[in-house]
Amino acid sequence: MNLLVQTASSDDGSFHGPSIDEFFPPAIFSIGGFEVNRIMVIRFIAVLAIILVFWLGTRRMKIVPGRFQSVVEMGLDFTRVNIAEDLLGKKDGKRFLPLITTIFFMVLFMNLTGIIPFLNIAGTSVIGVPLVLAVVAYVVFIYAGIKKSPSNFFRNALFPPGVPKALYIIVTPIEFVSTFILRPITLTLRLLMNMVVGHLLLVLFFSATAFFFFTAGSWWTLFGFGTLAFGFVFTLFEILVAVLQAYVFALLTAVYIQLAVAEEH
Repeated sequence: MNLLVQTASSDDGSFHGPSIDEFFPPAIFSIGGFEVNRIMVIRFIAVLAIILVFWLGTRRMKIVPGRFQSVVEMGLDFTRVNIAEDLLGKKDGKRFLPLITTIFFMVLFMNLTGIIPFLNIAGTSVIGVPLVLAVVAYVVFIYAGIKKSPSNFFRNALFPPGVPKALYIIVTPIEFVSTFILRPITLTLRLLMNMVVGHLLLVLFFSATAFFFFTAGSWWTLFGFGTLAFGFVFTLFEILVAVLQAYVFALLTAVYIQLAVAEEH
């Protein structure tokens, strides 16, 4: 709460909303010249949480699972059935399942840190993690296509069958940009922008609440109840966005792989 009060007000008593500087916090400590800031620590916490959840959920597997094991199995089945096998079939779905599952849960856990008290910012709200995951998805897409059809993958991607040859001068540059340049960029920006905007809105609502309650005072406190209500509702919405963005990222990764291993390639 002290952080919100500091964000909301200044020495002159005026309200100051969230700033983009929040995504570039100062270093907390350094390891061998490598600076570690608050967002990096949050990412470490998210990764440790993933490891802990799956270790606890799978260390003593039972035929009749308990509640926690059931939740973990439901999460794994969701990525297997609704993403991997649904798009890639059982054979290719099983082959790429570890990647798709890892991407889904990594994005999900790092997104959810944005609404957890004392963390309050998503690990995916700075470009590093979204970009790395997009590059991984892009590399696997290229690998899957070359593995499936070494001689035809790039040719069919850049020169789609059935298009009149005279149109290739227009179609080929478009296919090159959309397939080999825009895909990793859009994967990165879609996740990044959703998390950035979500954080800024949450900070705006709750810092305004702190301002109305602790700085403005008097009848302005009534506005504080309104911004608090909006903040609570938007927190619930952010949970939905966190899950949806994890699903979309994993789904698009599977879609790109499916396009790479399609029979026409």
